[in-house]
Amino acid sequence: MIPRTLQITLSVAVICYFILILFYLKKKMLELKYTLLWLVAGVVMGIMIFFPETLVWFARLLGIESNMNGLYVLCIAFIIMILMTLTSIVSRQQMKIRTLTQEFSMLEKRIRELEEQQDSGGKSRESD
Repeated sequence: MIPRTLQITLSVAVICYFILILFYLKKKMLELKYTLLWLVAGVVMGIMIFFPETLVWFARLLGIESNMNGLYVLCIAFIIMILMTLTSIVSRQQMKIRTLTQEFSMLEKRIRELEEQQDSGGKSRESD
């Protein structure tokens, strides 16, 4: 069991965590689709605080002898999940930036060609 004082302290920390996430969401510093992962992590933290037996059950399910090792495995799993999500977001953004840069370059080339056509058309009229 978790001592009552520690449980209260951790509960306050998780509430502050949720307030911070919702503040970021409200200020549009985070998009909703990215916030969901952080909210799931907060819910799992809350479950672990109020039902520490779930950690024991999880550790036994995986064949882990020590509860602390089970907690470390759970934390590492969340970190890997968050890293994979952030990596996929960065990859998608990279592809969008590449496409946008290519489209911009093609438009810029087209504008230069049109300006050259306009300049050459205007010069031939001036010489007449």
